[in-house]
Formats: sequence, C-alpha cells, structure tokens
Amino acid sequence: MPDNLYNQNKVEQSGEKCIENARKTEVNTLTGEYKHSIDNKGRLFIPAKLRDELGDVFYITLSMDDCLSVYSAESWKEFSDKVNAMSYIKQRKMRPLFAYAAKCELDNQGRTLIPAHLREYAHLSKNVWDDERWQKLSESEITPENIASVMDELEF
Repeated sequence: MPDNLYNQNKVEQSGEKCIENARKTEVNTLTGEYKHSIDNKGRLFIPAKLRDELGDVFYITLSMDDCLSVYSAESWKEFSDKVNAMSYIKQRKMRPLFAYAAKCELDNQGRTLIPAHLREYAHLSKNVWDDERWQKLSESEITPENIASVMDELEF
C-alpha cells in the first residue's frame, strides 16, 4: 500500500510522475527516500523532516515532465519576484505555473491536499510510485559513468 517518496530534487517520482523540489535554484534540496501514498481524499502525508524544510505554508504547481514542483513560502515569493521582474511576454509564458498553483497547509496529521487538477496533470493516483519504473530509472541514473557525466556537464 505505501509507495516510495523520493526527494533529491524530487519529492515524489514515478518515472514521469514527480513533485520536484523547487525550493531554491541553489543547492538547497530535499533529500531522502520515503514511502507514502495518496489517500482517497487526495491527501499526501509529508514526513516531519520535509515539513520542517517546507514550513507551515508551501506552494505546489506544475513542472516539467508531468511533474509538480513544491516551493516553500519563501522560495515561492522569490520565484514570484523573479517572474514579476520579467518582461510581459516572458510573464505570459509563466502564467500556467501561477494559474495552477495551490497554496498548501498541513492538517494536524501532517498531510496536505494535492488538488485534483494537479494530481491529474502529474498522473498521480493512490500509488504515487510505480516501483518498476523507478527501479529502471534508478538503474540507468545510478551508475559511475552517469554520475561522472552529470558532474562534468554541471562543472563540478
């Protein structure tokens, strides 16, 4: 019943399904692997460590590859300020990220509701993870050659 919740730049993922951590574009990333599922009401339990990092209020919105991004309130403000500083043409391109964004708060049990429109966009159901797809992705990404290639590409 519980499903993997992985968050090294991604809070949840199932190949194409993920909630990316977009707290900051620097090295601030959520890390770790957690096992949770979405309940019948569309709520997801957020582990205490991640709740501490995200804060009491956070934002979830669209991201690339059928994913969702999660922003702390502080990071959402920084993101919004950056978009507000863009030209009108560039701001229009960002409109879907704001139109579909959801301000989220935790209930007393540490759960947050992921709105239906965001769950649909990211193809999330009760099972956040597709373990077989994650295993295949992990096997292809977690190789010395791939890690070296990424580090070289990112100039580390």
